[in-house]
Amino acid sequence: MRNIKLTLCYDGAAFHGYQQQDNAETVEEALKAALRRLLGEDVKPVSCSRTDAGVHAEMFVCNFKTESDRENEKLLRGLNALLPLAAAVLKCEDVPLAFHARYDCRGKEYRYLIWNAPVRNPFYVGRALHVSYALDVARMDRAARLFCGTHDFSAYCASGSEVKSKVRTVFSCRVRREGDLVVFSVRGDGFLYNMVRIMVGTLLSLSAGGRTEADILRSLETGERTDAGPTAKADGLYLHEVFYEEGDSNG
Repeated sequence: MRNIKLTLCYDGAAFHGYQQQDNAETVEEALKAALRRLLGEDVKPVSCSRTDAGVHAEMFVCNFKTESDRENEKLLRGLNALLPLAAAVLKCEDVPLAFHARYDCRGKEYRYLIWNAPVRNPFYVGRALHVSYALDVARMDRAARLFCGTHDFSAYCASGSEVKSKVRTVFSCRVRREGDLVVFSVRGDGFLYNMVRIMVGTLLSLSAGGRTEADILRSLETGERTDAGPTAKADGLYLHEVFYEEGDSNG
């Protein structure tokens, strides 16, 4: 028995999220079908996360158990030949049998891209949120740092979530401008459903004058969803990196 770790990337615009579902093309479904053809087994990949429809991944990790002795290089080439063009396997490697893509994950970094110019950029349609009015990036960056630390992020979680604890630790949170592109980046030990998109929506509201830094601090204290801003669209969200213990990293 082997435990294989895959590192993937994909364009979320082409899929209805990662997790397999009925009557919709997903990354998991495409990956399982490719593995079935290559290995002749119905393997069950374990994923590091679940991305929603339209959300992209620059780095996504999963693992699966197999009896196959197919070389990793051949597995890598075979998967990329069978997967849709919107997805690719970047790395294929053997890991200890105990490795678990989800439970061994020690943190993730998400990025959210905003095309901030009067005219939309066709190359970023579906890949960045278009905001035509000027954003106060310096103010957004100062406010973003308020998310750092260990907090109850109940106000930044979509309703209906059944997770027991909504306490998460954010290691870093910044907003920067790269020409007409505004990049929000956040790194933490874990994220709630829609957490990053609500953080972005809150910062956009702050830039537009609808909220203040005091409002963000209050939302972290009350945990009330109504105290945070709207949920930004999925288009601009990217799972940028997944972190593991030394020896399990993708570096």
